Amino acid sequence: MKRRNKLTYDVILEPAEEGGFTVYVPALRGCVSEGDTEEEALENIKDAIHTWLDAWEQIAKEKGTSLKKVEIAR
Repeated sequence: MKRRNKLTYDVILEPAEEGGFTVYVPALRGCVSEGDTEEEALENIKDAIHTWLDAWEQIAKEKGTSLKKVEIAR
């Protein structure tokens, strides 16, 4: 069984001109979603983050790329 880490991302939530909300994750280039309400947009971005990370893991595996953790104090 694969161990799951709890990850936290900052997201930007913006009202969309046509109504509803657009939400994106600055740390994950291209990870964007939307929803009719703030709550729906925030739930939808969770699915988008999972999809983005799964795709990245597959691409990284194919390229032989490794993921390392770096911690900073600010």
